[in-house]
Amino acid sequence: MAAFGGHPVFYLFLKPHICSDLSLRFYKYHGTGNDFILIDNREDHFTPGKEIIAWLCHRRFGIGADGLITLNASGGYDFEMRYFNSDGQESTMCGNGGRCAVALADYLSLSPKKSRFHAADGVHTGSILNRDGDTWLVRLSMNDVTDYQYLGEDFIFNTGSPHLVRFISEADKIDIVREGRNLRYLDDFRPAGINVNFVEDEGGQIYVRTYERGVEDETLSCGTGVTASSLAYAAVKGMEKGTIPVRTKGGILNLSFRRDGRVFTEIILEGPAVKVYEGTILI
Repeated sequence: MAAFGGHPVFYLFLKPHICSDLSLRFYKYHGTGNDFILIDNREDHFTPGKEIIAWLCHRRFGIGADGLITLNASGGYDFEMRYFNSDGQESTMCGNGGRCAVALADYLSLSPKKSRFHAADGVHTGSILNRDGDTWLVRLSMNDVTDYQYLGEDFIFNTGSPHLVRFISEADKIDIVREGRNLRYLDDFRPAGINVNFVEDEGGQIYVRTYERGVEDETLSCGTGVTASSLAYAAVKGMEKGTIPVRTKGGILNLSFRRDGRVFTEIILEGPAVKVYEGTILI
């Protein structure tokens, strides 16, 4: 390990058959425990491949992360965000990852304080409310939700990624891997599958646990899952607007919105983005 700009630098040697010779700068961030490898790819020097991404995200043989994000050049926007799950597959929008991308853009002086970027589900804006060292507080705009469905008593929302929301009591007692997999692979959601959220009403706030497809496990937090769970809670409670505090295993997020019937607008996900370290991958 060496020092780079006052931050620890890690040199990771990967198997040479994974890809050709490459020295790649990376940044490790997390949003309420949902962690990511981020790469500034505006010069298009990194070609994401399923095998290399899965290797990098592996928690024993690689850097370790729930997913990998590249910031690419994009005409008319500050950057394009591409998100890959830890299994190496490119996925849809990631709310916690979006906040981390905005924080990295600020750190690199790519778009200080405010970013407008393109993601898999469209255009988002992110604003830096505060920075304290390696922790940013970020407000991220989420896209409007124009409708939702039911599956029995469960809610089905698409908040940039598809989510099933189930309200339960004593959420900490559930076997989330078993129950999440049972729902994730239902025929109704094939072939892509669905993310699964178990939500407990804590009176004034909700507690959300999420099983994420592509990770195939519980993550400490899921931004689009928190968004879906909050909107489902607003529908149940008949809320027309407001801010819902959301507790996850990785920390607290806040989701604000307006609702007109089944249509949700002005959706804002607010929470921290934390830089853990940065390093160079040598292959």
